[in-house]
Amino acid sequence: MRFVIARFPFELTKAGVLESMKGVKPEPITGDSVVIGRRSYPVKQVGAVVTRQDRRDFTAAEVIRALTALGFTCRPLEVPAPAAALTPLQQASAMLGAPSGV
Repeated sequence: MRFVIARFPFELTKAGVLESMKGVKPEPITGDSVVIGRRSYPVKQVGAVVTRQDRRDFTAAEVIRALTALGFTCRPLEVPAPAAALTPLQQASAMLGAPSGV
């Protein structure tokens, strides 16, 4: 299929992406990721390998759109839910301890 990434047209196929990523070690995931085979890769790493462009030349959204159209599973970065913030009154109460036997 034809995709435009960083204003350049690319003819990408699922088999071509699989072949390009064969033997490439995944980098640590700090943003969106894509599952290729049994491994998860950062989207920008896959884009750089497949297009042979600098990662600053394209956006993750361009690569996600292309890889999703080819049938790959793309995942956003899973950010853990923030812990419930305690109010100053709750913090002071926790520091003093709960009342006993009341």
